[in-house]
Amino acid sequence: MNVLGAVGVGLAAGLVGTAVLTISETVEARLTKREDSTVPGQVGAKLSGRGENPVVVKRLNGPVHWAHGITLGAVRGLIGLTPLGPVSATIAHYAVVWGGDVLLYRSLGIAEWPSKWQRRELVTDLFHKGVYAVATGVAFESLRPAVS
Repeated sequence: MNVLGAVGVGLAAGLVGTAVLTISETVEARLTKREDSTVPGQVGAKLSGRGENPVVVKRLNGPVHWAHGITLGAVRGLIGLTPLGPVSATIAHYAVVWGGDVLLYRSLGIAEWPSKWQRRELVTDLFHKGVYAVATGVAFESLRPAVS
């Protein structure tokens, strides 16, 4: 598979992973009575120069959540071009997704470093990023063309 093919399959896998993540987060939030996350909307508002306007955050939350997850699928596609096996590639993708998000949120002033998060918040975030990485990895391996 060439780079463009890997990115394309990765984007499709990212769509699947984001759908699974969305279901996982929705079910978990309902069970634990946790408020829905507005972090994607906060990222979108900050990156678009609109600060912390709650109307903008709410409007951007869903689109940024989906765009972020789908585009991170492209990263999984590129990792799929390396000699790593499927499990190792998924672990690497998980590290990139979680670490990248931590750096993004911190650099935008949206969150503290994880060492300052409440344990439940940290475990929840690690869990959902893991769900995303595994779902995206399974989708990628299922969608990628067979090697002949």
